[in-house]
Parts: sequence; structure tokens; C-alpha cells
Amino acid sequence: MKYRVVFISVLFLLWCPCRHVLVSGEYVTRVVSSNRSADGADLGSSVDMVGTQFTMFHKENTDGCDVVMNLSASQRCTFVKNTPDCRMEDGFINYLQLAFCLLPPNLTPLTITFCIIWLFFLFIGLGVTASKFFCPNLSAISSTLRLTHNVAGVTFLALGNGAPDVFSATVAFSRPHTAGLAIGALFGAGIFVTTVVAGAVSLVKPFTVASRPFLRDVVFFMAAVFWTFVILYKGTISLGETLGYLGLYVVYVLTVIVSAYIYSHQNHSAIRTSAQSSTYVPEIQSSDDEAPLLSNGSIQQDYDSEYSPLLPYCESTSTILMNSLNPVDSRTWRRKTWGWRTAKILKMPLEVLLLLTVPVVDPDKEDRNWRRPLNCLQLVTAPLVCVLTFQSGEYGLYLISGLFPVWALTLLFGLFLSAIVFLTTTNDQPPPYHSLFSLLGFLVSAIWISAAASEVVSLLHMLGVVLTLSNNLLGLTLLAWGNSIGDCFSDITIARQGYPRMAISACFGGIIFNMLIGVGIGCLLQMFNSEPVLMLEPEGLLTWVLAGSLGLSLVLSFILVPLRSFHLDRAYGIFLLFFYAVFLLVALLTEFGFIHT
Repeated sequence: MKYRVVFISVLFLLWCPCRHVLVSGEYVTRVVSSNRSADGADLGSSVDMVGTQFTMFHKENTDGCDVVMNLSASQRCTFVKNTPDCRMEDGFINYLQLAFCLLPPNLTPLTITFCIIWLFFLFIGLGVTASKFFCPNLSAISSTLRLTHNVAGVTFLALGNGAPDVFSATVAFSRPHTAGLAIGALFGAGIFVTTVVAGAVSLVKPFTVASRPFLRDVVFFMAAVFWTFVILYKGTISLGETLGYLGLYVVYVLTVIVSAYIYSHQNHSAIRTSAQSSTYVPEIQSSDDEAPLLSNGSIQQDYDSEYSPLLPYCESTSTILMNSLNPVDSRTWRRKTWGWRTAKILKMPLEVLLLLTVPVVDPDKEDRNWRRPLNCLQLVTAPLVCVLTFQSGEYGLYLISGLFPVWALTLLFGLFLSAIVFLTTTNDQPPPYHSLFSLLGFLVSAIWISAAASEVVSLLHMLGVVLTLSNNLLGLTLLAWGNSIGDCFSDITIARQGYPRMAISACFGGIIFNMLIGVGIGCLLQMFNSEPVLMLEPEGLLTWVLAGSLGLSLVLSFILVPLRSFHLDRAYGIFLLFFYAVFLLVALLTEFGFIHT
């Protein structure tokens, strides 16, 4: 987590002061003053003239709100309030008004600092919600449906691992003026994962990658990138092309399932052949192996019966509720470092809020994490979160017949349902329908993640306007790093524990899901709200640098890894890290005009 703070802080310290000086310097003052008449033109004409001159220098920029940085500091608040492109209707906070209207103009850097700190907490919220609430419920759903590991891994668990990326891309694609964020984030995360994460895994634990799964994932990823490149080149995407993203992922899932079935069938055939050809069967050895297991089991049973309590201990309903809302385990707290404790204290309010609203079903526990008072309370709070968070509470505040609000009706329904469950269940035994709580937890955690992703996208859009950075650059840096840095350290940890193949599979398999589902669902949502054909205009040369760099990295992996006999060593890891450093340098030079067409 500390690395994410370093990334965000360095970017802010480098660009915020210089950009603030540039946009508030004498040149901007001369542009505004030169367009004023002698008798003092009104604000509207000044804004129009400045906007006209700005678009002459930046014809490829289609976001009219960017004109605000060409105005004087005293005019920006009025411009933001009166410009439709500056409205952020999908989020709870209008960050542009926050940046230009909350504090005096000379304190704008302080406002930006607060917004970046808030961005850091939003990333923490995305990670906590996905790891502790979204993923466990997805695991419970896959367990209830009795899905195989392959199907669960490429569907539910892939969604759990890539939830921040998928929801951020979906939210960004659903808004025309932030589609560049989605493109930058998906391409940037793809390059980051396939170079930095894969390179770090190779440095930590050199290994030989599984040939067929590696080639399969690289081929499908290249197909997804090529499809996106074609869409961007055309500048439009239709309903059939959007469904093509979802169809390609279905083909990928079917390929994984068929490959796993063929591999399993070949293994069983090989084992059966070797067993038939063998003349020695270790029957005595197997019986000797079973004996210690039985004796150990009987010893364990005797121990449990000897030290089991004479009377069963029953906690009261209030005690169960208080313990369920406590996110800190005292034994874990005592053996952790001060850094971990500080991070836990910062996350504690968020975890308590999520515990109050998101039920979690754990199939690995004997009681499946059944907490009767808390689960009944969640039947009240979870529906309220759904109606008050979805679409920024637009539907929750709607008045039925102009009198009765929807949130009040939802509250009454939740109280009625909670009373029925509380009166028909006990604290000790989960009800037969307890698995349905995993569906409710999945829905509520998804809405929480979607709401946090909406705020992240809106906040990054504001930073792009204030710092005059493109959405593509913000997507490939802040958004891609924030959503991928957790996966980076988790994959490195898995590799250190001796599972580098699992780590490298997560690098490629998860990013395929993020790109295909993120683009497909995001474009579908926008089509439902507007037209069946969407315009996707690339934001300058940086888009093609992104697409070309990602495609080049995949082609190099497809060629070099087989040539190295699928062995990933430290030299190849250094090469991947060098490739990402060169890409990032080229992207920054392109963004700031040193490389241009």
C-alpha cells in the first residue's frame, strides 16, 4: 500500500506546482485581457473568445471543460458552474466545483492535495471491498453452484480479482468524456501486468512456464488488443462489435474448459497405462499408511472429548452483533507491526461500514459465517445502500405519486423481511436459505465498488482538467497503478512461496477478463442510454503509443518465451522491466509534445 502512496505523491509533486504556474501565468492573463473590449466585456463573451482560441491550439481535444484553465482564476468558478461539460452527474461530489469554488484560487494546490489523499482512500476502499466482501461471496456462489475450478477461475474468481479494473473501465466507458480513461487504464494495466509484474516474478523465482496455457493466454490477449485497435482506428463501435468482445471471452472460457478436460483425460490415461504395465502393487504399504491416520484421528477425538466444555457456551444476541462488527482480531493485532496497525486503523471505519451493509457467506466455516443479528440488520441496510448508491441515489430519492420516497418504501420492506428472518431462525444454526445471502452480498459489494469506481473516474477527470493532462495518461498511470499494484505484490508473494506458474497465469488470464468484459459491458451500458453506434475518437498520438506498446510486448512474449524453451529467468525479467521503463518514457514525451506527428 505504501508504494501506491509513493506513486501518487511523486506524480503530484512533479506536475501540480509547475502546471499551476503555467496556467496562472502572464500568457493566460494576456489571452483573456486581449479579448476584452475597452468598456469591459461580460464574462460570457470573454469565455467564448478564450474557448475559441483554445480550440485553435487544441483541435483534437473534445472536452469543453478543459477551457477553464485558460481563464483567469476569478472566472473559473462561474465557468465550471455554467458549463454542461463540467457537470459530474454520475458521482456524489462535483470535484471541479470543489477545486475551483471551495477555496480561494491561490489555495488550489491545497485543494488538489486533499483530492489526491481522497483518491488514495478510494483505492483502499476498492481493494478492501473486493478482497474481503466481493471475492468471498463469489467463492460461495461458485461453491453453491458446484462449478469446477476452471470455470470458477475464469468467470467468478476472475471478476473478483479484477473487480476494480472492470468497474472502473465500465464506468469510464459509460461516459463519452471519460472513455480515454478506460482505454488508458486497460492498455496501461495490460502493459504494467505483462511487463512489470511478469518481470518481477521472473526476478524473484526463475521458472519454466507451462507452454500451452501461456501460448493460449497470449494469443487471446493479442486478439483482444487487435480487436480494440481496429475499433479505435474506425472511430466507431456497433452493437455487434460490442457483443464480439463478450463472445470472444465466451470462446476463451470454453477453450480453458476443453483444454482442462483434455489434459485431465490424458493424465488419467497415462496413469491407467502405467498401472496396468506395473507388476508391483504396494498393498501392504497403503495399509500401513492408513493405520497412523486412524490412530491419530482417534487420539484427536479423545483429546477433543476430554477438553470439551461440560456445558455449551451460548453468546447473547447483542454480544454476537458487537463481535461481528469488530474488524480487528486481538491475536492478530498483537503479532503485527506498527505499520500494519496504522493501516488497519485507517481502514477500520470503512470495514465497519461494509460489515454493516454487506453479508458474507463463508462455505469453509462450519456455520458458514451465519451471524443472526448482523444478517438481519443487513437485510435492512443492504437494500438501502442499493437504492441510495445506485446512480448517485437518483432512484432512491424518487417520490412515488409525488409523496412517498422510494428509500422509505425500501426501508419498510427491509424491516419486514428482517423481522421474519429474526423470528424464524436461531443464533446457532444457519437457515437453509443462507446461501441466498451470498447473492445479496455480491450485489451490494458490486454496487459499493461501482460507486467507488465512479468517484475515482470523476476525480481523475478533474485532475486531468486542472493539471492539463490527458485522460489516457491518467489512465495508464494513476488508474492503472492504483488498480494493479495490489495484484503486483500478491503475485510476487505467490511466486516467493514457490508458485510462479500460478502467478504468471494470473498476470495474463485476469487482464484478458478485464479488457473484454470492461469494454463490452461499458459500451453496452452507453448504448442503452444513447445510440446503437458509439463514437470512440482516440485522444491523440498517445492512444496509438499505448496500443502499439501493448501489442509489441505481447508479440515479444509470444516469440521470445518459446525461443527460451519457456524458461523465464532473471535476464528476461530485467528485459521486461526495461521495456516498461522505455514505454513510460515514450508515453510521457508524447503527452507533453516532445514526440508528435
